[in-house]
Amino acid sequence: MSAGAPPGVAPQAPALILEDVSKQFVAGGRVVQALDGVSAQIRRASVTGLIGPDGAGKTTLMRLVAGLLLPQRGRITALGIDVLKEPLKAHEVLGYMPQRFGLYEDLSVQENLDLYADLHGVPRQARPQRYAELLAMTGLALFTRRLAGRLSGGMKQKLGLACVLVRPPGLLLLDEPTVGVDPLSRRELWKIVYRLVEETQTTVLLSTAYLDEAERCDEVILIHEGRVLGQGPPRDFSARLHGRSFVVTAPAVSTRHLQERLAAAPGVLDAIAQGDRVRVVSEEGAGLGEVRRAVADAAGVSVAPVAARFEDAFVVMLSERATPAKAPRPVAEHENAAGAGGAQRPGVIAVHNLSRRFGDFYAVRRISFTVGRGEIFGLLGANGAGKSTTFRMLCGLLPASEGTLEVAGVNLRHAAARARQRIGYMAQRFSLYGNLTVAENLRFFARAYGLSGAVRRERLAWALEEFELGPFADATSAELPLGFKQRLALAAALMHRPEILFLDEPTSGVDPLGRREFWRRINALAEEGVTVLVTTHIMEEAEYCDRLVIMAAGEILAEGSPQALKARFKTADNPEPSVEDAFVALVAAGSGVGEAADAA
Repeated sequence: MSAGAPPGVAPQAPALILEDVSKQFVAGGRVVQALDGVSAQIRRASVTGLIGPDGAGKTTLMRLVAGLLLPQRGRITALGIDVLKEPLKAHEVLGYMPQRFGLYEDLSVQENLDLYADLHGVPRQARPQRYAELLAMTGLALFTRRLAGRLSGGMKQKLGLACVLVRPPGLLLLDEPTVGVDPLSRRELWKIVYRLVEETQTTVLLSTAYLDEAERCDEVILIHEGRVLGQGPPRDFSARLHGRSFVVTAPAVSTRHLQERLAAAPGVLDAIAQGDRVRVVSEEGAGLGEVRRAVADAAGVSVAPVAARFEDAFVVMLSERATPAKAPRPVAEHENAAGAGGAQRPGVIAVHNLSRRFGDFYAVRRISFTVGRGEIFGLLGANGAGKSTTFRMLCGLLPASEGTLEVAGVNLRHAAARARQRIGYMAQRFSLYGNLTVAENLRFFARAYGLSGAVRRERLAWALEEFELGPFADATSAELPLGFKQRLALAAALMHRPEILFLDEPTSGVDPLGRREFWRRINALAEEGVTVLVTTHIMEEAEYCDRLVIMAAGEILAEGSPQALKARFKTADNPEPSVEDAFVALVAAGSGVGEAADAA
């Protein structure tokens, strides 16, 4: 079934034309310019990525194109239809999947499809064929009777996409469809998008926080503070940085120390950890010599040029416009801080034969591992693998069915409350009080952790200054941009100087600059001896971990350092596999690729 151009619209005409589009909001008594004179064109039968940091205006632009908001000025033409003058006609050719798509979790997969078919007026005689196409495309054919609430995260996203597609759109708008989705499911979603474009000539406008996904797009539109900074194929952006990207290794220096040193060096714009090496982007005019001088006194140092990526260009363009983030100050002081040489660390988390049952179903089955003081330990797995269940048991929020677990020397089965005083927890979704101000949230958590008097005042002042939340102290938390919500959540988790920090997908949906700032703080904590246990679906973040566990169907598939796990999958065709390559190979082998185990 083709989603071609409406009658009278030339196939070669742009699918979407934006002309001087502007939108303002009033929030907290101040005017926010969400979009400021945005103009762009998107060609038909292509995938265009809408890329930008948090608060850039991506979602606002999506809603304007979908006809859910009205601009203060400008014109929007979708498939030859003036969206502002003929919104109902535009709705007939547009499909829109927002960040939090409204599935009905107490309805089955089939019932959700039926509901959206009714809403879109799909004729009943056309439904069987369309359902068959969508179920085959999304791999949901075996799950039609399963409640949507019992699907894994990846399956929910695919069902949401199927519901949007019950009536084939000519222009499909996807607002961060892969946030919080594991790498295997992300790849499957991208296959669906490619197939739509190739087989039905659908045009796709897709926003994403993952810049590796931006490189899969035919073109990208880079937006910042409501303005378009550039548009074109991703390779055109990266080509501008030829000769400015390098990888640095120094066996005698820990990767975390090496990264911090390079990040602070003159002539360096960006430095991120990649296993046992650091990827560097230099300033314009600086090059190999400047990078070498930054680490000239390190023994055995190696600096090699590498091809630039779109992410390098993104960070450079945004860094030139952003206020430099200050280096994090010490947050806590603990004994046995991690040394530069990766010395043996005493264990502070010990898990042995840990299981958790829900009725007859094992969400976690007989897993064992230990985590040392000052170590960053990653729990990875597909949606539904048991990571969050394991996390909740380790935090004392969920009792174990079997096995033993100790945190900071305390047996959680006997003294969970005592253990919780020594840990900080940052939830997967913003879990602070949205109707309280930033300062009120911080005071609440300080009291909850038993802080009072001068100590509480000192920690509140520290949090507002260290996380640059002072200007937002009286702002309602729900109104904060995502990056500042993340800062507030981390500050609240650290108010009582915890020995152990649990981070459950802490950067989901956060842009690359926000993620870099976040991980600089986490690295500083680990260097001070704070133990960090993190779950993430962003595989590049796994490179920051000292060790990883990869789970599927409640069991551990593999454990080791990022370098060791990647080395297992080196081949002649892929001599430098990524953590994502290793993850996908392990999960595919461990779960038979399908998501039946994830969805159970």
